Amino acid sequence: MLKLFKLIAFLEGVSLLLLLFFAMPMKYYFQEPIFVKSIGMAHGILFIGYIILALMSKIEYDWPAKKFSLVCIASVIPFGTFYVEKKYL
Repeated sequence: MLKLFKLIAFLEGVSLLLLLFFAMPMKYYFQEPIFVKSIGMAHGILFIGYIILALMSKIEYDWPAKKFSLVCIASVIPFGTFYVEKKYL
C-alpha cells in the first residue's frame, strides 16, 4: 500500500502544480477555463485519494498524530507532497 501512496502523492503534487501554474494562468490571462475544469477534476480525485490513503496508512503503520497531520497539510502546499514522499514515505 505504501507504493500506491507514493504514486498518488506524486500525482497529486503534479496535479496541484499544473492547476496553479498552468490552468489558472490559462483561465485568467487567455480566457481558457477548460483547463481548470479538467485538471481541477483530476486534482480533486487525486486529493481525495491522497487523504484516504494517508488515513489508511496511519491506521496500518500506526503513525503518530504529528506525522499524519504533516502528511495531510502537505497536500495543500505546492511541492509539499514531494517533500513528504522523500522524508516520510
